Amino acid sequence: MARQLQAPPKFHSSEWHVANKMQCASTESQKSSSERLVAESQRLVDEIEKTTQKTQSSVNKKIEQRLEEIKFWKQELDNKLEQLVNETEVLLTFKIRLEKALESCKEPLVISEKCFLNRQRRAGTDLVHDEVERELVKEAEVLQGVIALLERTLEQTNEQIRLNRSTKYNLEMDVKDKFTALMIDNYCASLTNNTPDVRYTDKAVEIEGNFVSPEDWLYFSNINVEKADKQRNNSVALRVLIDSILSQAVNDMCKQYEMVNIAFRNRVKEVRDAKHKLETLLAVCAVFSSVGFVKVMKEAASQEMNIVALKKAIADKEGPVKVAQTRLEARNHRPGVELCYDTVQYRLTSEVQEITNNIQRLKDTLALAETELKGLRRRQLSLEEEIQIKADTLYIDEVLCKPMRESICINNF
Repeated sequence: MARQLQAPPKFHSSEWHVANKMQCASTESQKSSSERLVAESQRLVDEIEKTTQKTQSSVNKKIEQRLEEIKFWKQELDNKLEQLVNETEVLLTFKIRLEKALESCKEPLVISEKCFLNRQRRAGTDLVHDEVERELVKEAEVLQGVIALLERTLEQTNEQIRLNRSTKYNLEMDVKDKFTALMIDNYCASLTNNTPDVRYTDKAVEIEGNFVSPEDWLYFSNINVEKADKQRNNSVALRVLIDSILSQAVNDMCKQYEMVNIAFRNRVKEVRDAKHKLETLLAVCAVFSSVGFVKVMKEAASQEMNIVALKKAIADKEGPVKVAQTRLEARNHRPGVELCYDTVQYRLTSEVQEITNNIQRLKDTLALAETELKGLRRRQLSLEEEIQIKADTLYIDEVLCKPMRESICINNF
Protein backbone atom coordinates (compact mmCIF):
# COMPACT_ATOMS: atom_id res chain seq x y z
CA MET A 1 0.00 0.00 0.00
CA ALA A 2 1.41 3.29 -1.05
CA ARG A 3 2.93 5.48 1.67
CA GLN A 4 0.92 8.61 2.31
CA LEU A 5 2.72 11.90 1.44
CA GLN A 6 3.19 14.36 4.30
CA ALA A 7 3.02 18.17 3.82
CA PRO A 8 6.18 20.25 4.65
CA PRO A 9 6.20 21.97 8.00
CA LYS A 10 4.80 25.44 8.08
CA PHE A 11 6.33 28.50 9.71
CA HIS A 12 4.64 31.08 11.80
CA SER A 13 4.21 34.58 10.52
CA SER A 14 6.69 35.86 13.02
CA GLU A 15 9.23 33.43 11.73
CA TRP A 16 8.54 34.61 8.19
CA HIS A 17 9.12 38.22 9.16
CA VAL A 18 12.30 37.32 11.00
CA ALA A 19 13.55 35.37 8.00
CA ASN A 20 12.82 38.29 5.68
CA LYS A 21 14.61 40.68 7.96
CA MET A 22 17.61 38.37 8.14
CA GLN A 23 17.72 38.11 4.36
CA CYS A 24 17.66 41.87 4.04
CA ALA A 25 20.30 42.28 6.71
CA SER A 26 22.48 39.65 5.11
CA THR A 27 22.06 41.20 1.71
CA GLU A 28 22.96 44.63 3.03
CA SER A 29 26.01 43.20 4.78
CA GLN A 30 27.10 41.35 1.65
CA LYS A 31 26.55 44.51 -0.39
CA SER A 32 28.57 46.58 2.05
CA SER A 33 31.31 43.98 2.08
CA SER A 34 31.34 43.90 -1.71
CA GLU A 35 31.46 47.68 -1.91
CA ARG A 36 34.37 47.73 0.55
CA LEU A 37 36.17 45.08 -1.48
CA VAL A 38 35.59 47.03 -4.69
CA ALA A 39 36.92 50.17 -3.04
CA GLU A 40 39.88 48.29 -1.56
CA SER A 41 40.52 46.60 -4.88
CA GLN A 42 40.52 49.92 -6.70
CA ARG A 43 42.86 51.37 -4.11
CA LEU A 44 45.13 48.32 -4.40
CA VAL A 45 45.05 48.52 -8.19
CA ASP A 46 45.94 52.20 -8.05
CA GLU A 47 48.66 51.56 -5.48
CA ILE A 48 50.16 48.65 -7.40
CA GLU A 49 49.97 50.61 -10.64
CA LYS A 50 51.87 53.47 -9.05
CA THR A 51 54.34 51.05 -7.47
CA THR A 52 54.80 49.20 -10.76
CA GLN A 53 55.31 52.44 -12.67
CA LYS A 54 57.69 53.70 -10.02
CA THR A 55 59.63 50.42 -10.00
CA GLN A 56 59.70 50.24 -13.77
CA SER A 57 60.85 53.85 -13.90
CA SER A 58 63.54 53.05 -11.35
CA VAL A 59 64.60 50.00 -13.40
CA ASN A 60 64.67 52.12 -16.55
CA LYS A 61 66.83 54.65 -14.74
CA LYS A 62 69.13 51.89 -13.49
CA ILE A 63 69.39 50.53 -17.02
CA GLU A 64 70.30 54.00 -18.30
CA GLN A 65 72.90 54.35 -15.54
CA ARG A 66 74.24 50.92 -16.36
CA LEU A 67 74.38 51.82 -20.02
CA GLU A 68 76.39 54.92 -19.18
CA GLU A 69 78.72 52.87 -16.99
CA ILE A 70 79.23 50.24 -19.69
CA LYS A 71 79.77 52.97 -22.29
CA PHE A 72 82.34 54.65 -20.06
CA TRP A 73 84.32 51.45 -19.51
CA LYS A 74 83.97 50.38 -23.10
CA GLN A 75 85.32 53.75 -24.21
CA GLU A 76 88.13 53.45 -21.67
CA LEU A 77 88.95 49.96 -22.92
CA ASP A 78 88.74 51.14 -26.55
CA ASN A 79 91.20 53.93 -25.78
CA LYS A 80 93.62 51.58 -24.04
CA LEU A 81 93.24 49.09 -26.87
CA GLU A 82 93.99 51.74 -29.49
CA GLN A 83 96.99 53.01 -27.52
CA LEU A 84 98.33 49.48 -27.08
CA VAL A 85 97.82 48.60 -30.76
CA ASN A 86 99.64 51.79 -31.83
CA GLU A 87 102.43 51.15 -29.34
CA THR A 88 102.81 47.57 -30.54
CA GLU A 89 103.06 48.79 -34.15
CA VAL A 90 105.78 51.25 -33.17
CA LEU A 91 107.58 48.55 -31.19
CA LEU A 92 107.46 46.30 -34.25
CA THR A 93 109.36 48.98 -36.21
CA PHE A 94 111.97 49.02 -33.43
CA LYS A 95 112.17 45.25 -33.71
CA ILE A 96 112.91 45.64 -37.42
CA ARG A 97 115.62 48.19 -36.57
CA LEU A 98 117.16 45.73 -34.13
CA GLU A 99 117.08 42.94 -36.72
CA LYS A 100 118.71 45.17 -39.34
CA ALA A 101 121.32 46.35 -36.84
CA LEU A 102 122.06 42.75 -35.85
CA GLU A 103 122.39 41.72 -39.49
CA SER A 104 124.64 44.67 -40.31
CA CYS A 105 127.03 43.76 -37.48
CA LYS A 106 127.83 40.36 -38.95
CA GLU A 107 129.73 41.59 -42.02
CA PRO A 108 132.10 43.91 -40.08
CA LEU A 109 132.82 41.02 -37.71
CA VAL A 110 133.62 38.71 -40.64
CA ILE A 111 135.86 41.38 -42.19
CA SER A 112 137.63 42.00 -38.88
CA GLU A 113 138.28 38.27 -38.46
CA LYS A 114 139.48 37.97 -42.07
CA CYS A 115 141.89 40.87 -41.56
CA PHE A 116 143.18 39.16 -38.43
CA LEU A 117 143.66 35.86 -40.29
CA ASN A 118 145.32 37.59 -43.27
CA ARG A 119 147.81 39.26 -40.95
CA GLN A 120 148.70 35.87 -39.50
CA ARG A 121 150.35 35.22 -42.88
CA ARG A 122 153.03 37.80 -42.15
CA ALA A 123 156.52 36.29 -41.98
CA GLY A 124 159.64 36.71 -39.89
CA THR A 125 159.82 39.52 -37.40
CA ASP A 126 156.84 41.19 -39.08
CA LEU A 127 154.61 38.56 -37.46
CA VAL A 128 154.40 40.78 -34.41
CA HIS A 129 151.56 41.42 -31.96
CA ASP A 130 151.37 45.06 -33.00
CA GLU A 131 148.85 47.82 -32.37
CA VAL A 132 146.82 46.81 -35.43
CA GLU A 133 146.38 43.28 -34.11
CA ARG A 134 145.42 44.57 -30.66
CA GLU A 135 142.84 46.93 -32.15
CA LEU A 136 141.48 44.18 -34.45
CA VAL A 137 141.04 41.89 -31.45
CA LYS A 138 139.33 44.70 -29.57
CA GLU A 139 137.12 45.42 -32.59
CA ALA A 140 136.05 41.76 -32.75
CA GLU A 141 135.26 41.89 -29.02
CA VAL A 142 133.25 45.09 -29.46
CA LEU A 143 131.29 43.63 -32.38
CA GLN A 144 130.67 40.35 -30.54
CA GLY A 145 129.52 42.31 -27.48
CA VAL A 146 127.20 44.46 -29.61
CA ILE A 147 125.77 41.37 -31.33
CA ALA A 148 125.15 39.65 -27.98
CA LEU A 149 123.50 42.79 -26.58
CA LEU A 150 121.32 43.21 -29.67
CA GLU A 151 120.29 39.55 -29.53
CA ARG A 152 119.27 39.89 -25.87
CA THR A 153 117.41 43.11 -26.61
CA LEU A 154 115.67 41.46 -29.57
CA GLU A 155 114.55 38.60 -27.32
CA GLN A 156 113.26 41.13 -24.80
CA THR A 157 111.45 42.98 -27.57
CA ASN A 158 109.81 39.79 -28.84
CA GLU A 159 108.66 39.00 -25.31
CA GLN A 160 107.25 42.52 -24.88
CA ILE A 161 105.40 42.21 -28.20
CA ARG A 162 103.97 38.90 -26.98
CA LEU A 163 102.83 40.51 -23.72
CA ASN A 164 101.31 43.43 -25.66
CA ARG A 165 99.39 41.05 -27.90
CA SER A 166 98.23 39.00 -24.93
CA THR A 167 96.98 42.15 -23.20
CA LYS A 168 95.43 43.27 -26.48
CA TYR A 169 93.53 39.97 -26.69
CA ASN A 170 92.18 40.41 -23.15
CA LEU A 171 91.11 43.97 -23.97
CA GLU A 172 89.41 42.85 -27.18
CA MET A 173 87.50 40.14 -25.32
CA ASP A 174 86.45 42.63 -22.65
CA VAL A 175 85.41 45.20 -25.28
CA LYS A 176 83.52 42.52 -27.19
CA ASP A 177 81.67 41.42 -24.03
CA LYS A 178 80.87 45.01 -23.14
CA PHE A 179 79.60 45.65 -26.65
CA THR A 180 77.31 42.63 -26.31
CA ALA A 181 76.16 43.81 -22.87
CA LEU A 182 75.60 47.28 -24.29
CA MET A 183 73.43 45.87 -27.09
CA ILE A 184 71.43 43.76 -24.63
CA ASP A 185 70.86 46.64 -22.21
CA ASN A 186 69.99 48.96 -25.09
CA TYR A 187 67.41 46.39 -26.13
CA CYS A 188 66.16 46.19 -22.56
CA ALA A 189 65.94 49.99 -22.39
CA SER A 190 63.86 50.02 -25.56
CA LEU A 191 61.27 47.60 -24.20
CA THR A 192 57.90 49.01 -23.03
CA ASN A 193 54.69 47.44 -21.81
CA ASN A 194 53.34 47.67 -25.33
CA THR A 195 56.33 46.17 -27.09
CA PRO A 196 55.06 43.23 -29.20
CA ASP A 197 57.81 40.74 -28.32
CA VAL A 198 57.60 40.95 -24.53
CA ARG A 199 56.72 37.59 -23.05
CA TYR A 200 56.72 35.43 -19.97
CA THR A 201 59.89 33.43 -19.41
CA ASP A 202 60.34 30.58 -17.00
CA LYS A 203 63.04 30.78 -14.36
CA ALA A 204 63.97 34.31 -15.50
CA VAL A 205 64.55 35.46 -11.93
CA GLU A 206 66.75 32.57 -10.96
CA ILE A 207 70.40 33.57 -10.36
CA GLU A 208 72.78 31.10 -11.95
CA GLY A 209 76.23 30.31 -10.65
CA ASN A 210 78.14 32.28 -13.32
CA PHE A 211 76.87 35.69 -12.19
CA VAL A 212 79.53 38.04 -10.82
CA SER A 213 79.19 40.88 -8.40
CA PRO A 214 79.39 44.53 -9.57
CA GLU A 215 82.64 44.83 -7.64
CA ASP A 216 84.12 41.87 -9.49
CA TRP A 217 82.87 43.28 -12.79
CA LEU A 218 84.52 46.63 -12.05
CA TYR A 219 87.70 44.95 -10.79
CA PHE A 220 87.99 42.83 -13.95
CA SER A 221 87.86 45.80 -16.33
CA ASN A 222 90.05 47.90 -14.08
CA ILE A 223 92.69 45.14 -14.04
CA ASN A 224 92.61 45.01 -17.85
CA VAL A 225 93.10 48.78 -18.02
CA GLU A 226 95.96 48.66 -15.52
CA LYS A 227 97.64 45.79 -17.40
CA ALA A 228 97.27 47.72 -20.66
CA ASP A 229 98.86 50.81 -19.09
CA LYS A 230 101.63 48.71 -17.56
CA GLN A 231 102.51 46.93 -20.81
CA ARG A 232 102.31 50.16 -22.81
CA ASN A 233 104.62 51.91 -20.32
CA ASN A 234 107.00 48.93 -20.41
CA SER A 235 106.93 49.06 -24.20
CA VAL A 236 107.69 52.79 -24.24
CA ALA A 237 110.57 52.28 -21.77
CA LEU A 238 111.90 49.43 -23.92
CA ARG A 239 111.82 51.65 -27.01
CA VAL A 240 113.84 54.29 -25.16
CA LEU A 241 116.30 51.58 -24.13
CA ILE A 242 116.52 50.28 -27.71
CA ASP A 243 117.22 53.80 -28.99
CA SER A 244 119.97 54.19 -26.41
CA ILE A 245 121.46 50.76 -27.18
CA LEU A 246 121.46 51.34 -30.94
CA SER A 247 123.01 54.78 -30.54
CA GLN A 248 125.70 53.51 -28.16
CA ALA A 249 126.38 50.49 -30.39
CA VAL A 250 126.90 52.72 -33.43
CA ASN A 251 129.19 55.03 -31.43
CA ASP A 252 131.26 52.12 -30.08
CA MET A 253 131.54 50.46 -33.50
CA CYS A 254 132.45 53.71 -35.28
CA LYS A 255 135.01 54.59 -32.61
CA GLN A 256 136.67 51.17 -32.76
CA TYR A 257 136.48 51.13 -36.57
CA GLU A 258 138.38 54.41 -36.66
CA MET A 259 140.90 53.18 -34.08
CA VAL A 260 141.66 50.13 -36.26
CA ASN A 261 142.02 52.33 -39.36
CA ILE A 262 144.36 54.69 -37.53
CA ALA A 263 146.42 51.71 -36.34
CA PHE A 264 146.53 50.40 -39.92
CA ARG A 265 147.66 53.78 -41.29
CA ASN A 266 150.37 54.13 -38.64
CA ARG A 267 151.57 50.57 -39.14
CA VAL A 268 151.64 50.87 -42.94
CA LYS A 269 153.67 54.08 -42.64
CA GLU A 270 156.00 52.42 -40.14
CA VAL A 271 156.53 49.35 -42.35
CA ARG A 272 156.96 51.49 -45.46
CA ASP A 273 159.60 53.61 -43.70
CA ALA A 274 161.43 50.49 -42.52
CA LYS A 275 161.28 49.02 -46.04
CA HIS A 276 162.62 52.26 -47.50
CA LYS A 277 165.55 52.24 -45.08
CA LEU A 278 166.35 48.64 -45.97
CA GLU A 279 166.10 49.43 -49.67
CA THR A 280 168.46 52.34 -49.15
CA LEU A 281 170.90 50.04 -47.39
CA LEU A 282 170.60 47.58 -50.25
CA ALA A 283 170.91 50.39 -52.77
CA VAL A 284 167.52 49.76 -54.34
CA CYS A 285 166.47 52.97 -55.97
CA ALA A 286 162.96 54.28 -56.52
CA VAL A 287 160.46 52.53 -58.80
CA PHE A 288 161.43 52.44 -62.49
CA SER A 289 164.88 53.97 -61.75
CA SER A 290 168.20 52.24 -62.31
CA VAL A 291 169.85 50.27 -59.58
CA GLY A 292 172.89 51.86 -57.97
CA PHE A 293 175.53 50.21 -55.81
CA VAL A 294 175.74 52.03 -52.50
CA LYS A 295 176.31 50.98 -48.97
CA VAL A 296 175.89 47.19 -48.74
CA MET A 297 176.04 46.44 -52.46
CA LYS A 298 178.75 49.07 -53.05
CA GLU A 299 180.74 47.74 -50.15
CA ALA A 300 180.39 44.22 -51.51
CA ALA A 301 181.71 45.37 -54.88
CA SER A 302 184.58 47.18 -53.17
CA GLN A 303 185.44 44.09 -51.19
CA GLU A 304 185.40 41.99 -54.34
CA MET A 305 187.90 44.41 -55.92
CA ASN A 306 190.02 44.24 -52.76
CA ILE A 307 190.08 40.43 -52.96
CA VAL A 308 191.14 40.59 -56.59
CA ALA A 309 193.92 43.03 -55.65
CA LEU A 310 195.08 40.79 -52.79
CA LYS A 311 195.16 37.74 -55.04
CA LYS A 312 197.16 39.71 -57.62
CA ALA A 313 199.54 40.90 -54.95
CA ILE A 314 200.06 37.31 -53.79
CA ALA A 315 200.63 36.20 -57.39
CA ASP A 316 203.03 39.08 -57.95
CA LYS A 317 205.18 37.87 -55.04
CA GLU A 318 205.70 34.46 -56.59
CA GLY A 319 208.40 35.82 -58.98
CA PRO A 320 210.54 37.51 -56.32
CA VAL A 321 210.35 34.58 -53.92
CA LYS A 322 211.29 32.15 -56.70
CA VAL A 323 214.27 34.33 -57.69
CA ALA A 324 215.47 34.59 -54.10
CA GLN A 325 215.05 30.87 -53.46
CA THR A 326 216.76 29.99 -56.79
CA ARG A 327 219.68 32.25 -55.88
CA LEU A 328 219.99 30.61 -52.46
CA GLU A 329 219.84 27.16 -54.05
CA ALA A 330 222.57 28.10 -56.56
CA ARG A 331 224.87 29.64 -53.94
CA ASN A 332 224.53 26.53 -51.79
CA HIS A 333 226.62 24.75 -54.45
CA ARG A 334 229.71 27.04 -54.03
CA PRO A 335 232.92 24.98 -53.47
CA GLY A 336 235.08 24.87 -50.37
CA VAL A 337 235.53 28.04 -48.47
CA GLU A 338 233.48 29.88 -51.07
CA LEU A 339 230.44 28.48 -49.33
CA CYS A 340 230.54 31.54 -47.09
CA TYR A 341 227.57 33.03 -45.13
CA ASP A 342 228.32 36.41 -46.50
CA THR A 343 226.11 39.52 -46.61
CA VAL A 344 224.57 38.32 -49.87
CA GLN A 345 223.65 35.00 -48.30
CA TYR A 346 222.31 36.81 -45.24
CA ARG A 347 220.27 39.25 -47.34
CA LEU A 348 218.91 36.49 -49.62
CA THR A 349 217.79 34.52 -46.60
CA SER A 350 216.21 37.63 -45.12
CA GLU A 351 214.53 38.39 -48.47
CA VAL A 352 213.00 34.91 -48.69
CA GLN A 353 211.66 35.18 -45.13
CA GLU A 354 210.38 38.69 -45.72
CA ILE A 355 208.58 37.78 -48.95
CA THR A 356 207.17 34.57 -47.38
CA ASN A 357 205.90 36.55 -44.39
CA ASN A 358 204.37 39.17 -46.64
CA ILE A 359 202.69 36.50 -48.76
CA GLN A 360 201.23 34.96 -45.57
CA ARG A 361 200.00 38.35 -44.46
CA LEU A 362 198.37 38.86 -47.83
CA LYS A 363 196.75 35.39 -47.64
CA ASP A 364 195.45 36.14 -44.13
CA THR A 365 194.07 39.43 -45.34
CA LEU A 366 192.57 37.66 -48.35
CA ALA A 367 190.86 35.14 -46.07
CA LEU A 368 189.45 37.99 -43.98
CA ALA A 369 188.30 39.80 -47.13
CA GLU A 370 186.59 36.68 -48.45
CA THR A 371 184.91 36.14 -45.08
CA GLU A 372 183.79 39.77 -45.06
CA LEU A 373 182.46 39.45 -48.60
CA LYS A 374 180.45 36.38 -47.62
CA GLY A 375 179.08 38.35 -44.68
CA LEU A 376 178.16 41.24 -46.96
CA ARG A 377 176.47 38.88 -49.40
CA ARG A 378 174.61 37.20 -46.54
CA ARG A 379 173.66 40.64 -45.30
CA GLN A 380 172.48 41.51 -48.79
CA LEU A 381 170.35 38.37 -48.99
CA SER A 382 169.00 39.05 -45.50
CA LEU A 383 168.11 42.60 -46.48
CA GLU A 384 166.44 41.39 -49.66
CA GLU A 385 164.46 38.83 -47.67
CA GLU A 386 163.48 41.46 -45.10
CA ILE A 387 162.46 43.86 -47.84
CA GLN A 388 160.32 41.12 -49.38
CA ILE A 389 158.78 40.45 -45.97
CA LYS A 390 157.99 44.14 -45.60
CA ALA A 391 156.54 44.16 -49.13
CA ASP A 392 154.36 41.16 -48.24
CA THR A 393 153.25 42.88 -45.03
CA LEU A 394 152.34 46.02 -46.97
CA TYR A 395 150.45 43.87 -49.47
CA ILE A 396 148.47 42.22 -46.68
CA ASP A 397 147.66 45.50 -44.91
CA GLU A 398 147.12 47.72 -47.96
CA VAL A 399 145.87 45.37 -50.69
CA LEU A 400 144.04 42.66 -48.74
CA CYS A 401 142.83 44.34 -45.56
CA LYS A 402 142.28 47.98 -46.57
CA PRO A 403 139.73 47.37 -49.39
CA MET A 404 137.79 45.00 -47.13
CA ARG A 405 137.64 47.59 -44.37
CA GLU A 406 136.54 50.28 -46.82
CA SER A 407 133.47 48.14 -47.54
CA ILE A 408 132.39 48.37 -43.90
CA CYS A 409 129.44 50.74 -43.62
CA ILE A 410 128.20 51.66 -40.14
CA ASN A 411 124.94 53.59 -40.28
CA ASN A 412 122.48 54.76 -37.67
CA PHE A 413 119.81 52.12 -37.28
